[in-house]
Amino acid sequence: MITTIPSNRERFRIKLSIVSKMPFQLGIRVYDPRYANSYYFRRKATFSKADTKRDFIISLPVSPEVLEMEVYDKNTGEDYAFEIQNVKIEKMSPIEMWATDEQHRFLEFAIQFAQKAGYVPTGFYESEDHEFLFQYLAKITDPFGTELITPARTHRKMPRVQISQRLFKSYTIPIRVAILAHEGCHWFLNTRSQTTADLCGMKQYLDYGFPTIEAVYAVTKVFGMNPEIVGASQVERTKDVINFIEKYRVNA
Repeated sequence: MITTIPSNRERFRIKLSIVSKMPFQLGIRVYDPRYANSYYFRRKATFSKADTKRDFIISLPVSPEVLEMEVYDKNTGEDYAFEIQNVKIEKMSPIEMWATDEQHRFLEFAIQFAQKAGYVPTGFYESEDHEFLFQYLAKITDPFGTELITPARTHRKMPRVQISQRLFKSYTIPIRVAILAHEGCHWFLNTRSQTTADLCGMKQYLDYGFPTIEAVYAVTKVFGMNPEIVGASQVERTKDVINFIEKYRVNA
């Protein structure tokens, strides 16, 4: 089932109530129908039995002119395994992000890039005021040409971020924003600490109103795709970020 939403670049939430008619795996995706790889939300959920009701909240702190929302059975692509009992759209409150003016400008530039990263070519992308520069590469490599698993990396002494197109195209827009917010914090805080940058970037991401479920995906995505590199430090880092997200939820 596909629904067209005249989003008009507004901030809003979609609240869905779905009731299963049989066991199935639900898929939800919200995307800009004009461009490839432009997902604002993606989620799957398993309904293990009939007559199960579940509520979903889709936070959209940024949106294009028009969105499409598709709700479907992931196994069949059809919609006969469930019923959408209720759909409600409500405005989100204004942004309350405590940060410097420079950090605000960086995040706005990062969001603009994240929205188009799924379909624009590689190259250099500069903010309007020439303050920040993103270098969009086919992939990020080491000096020997071996691809690195990192989706982005920044120079701590200048506002320049290298980004992997191959990896970014597969991510949702919120995950791209979370990654770029992390990279910006490396530069703003002049820190090599991944956890410090994680928590700084995650707070900005959540303060802006992006979905917490996508935040969890953001911190587990790289490690999940590359389990062979996961060690104690990466596991601890992921735990720190997830604990931060849980505390943020409680205090929100």
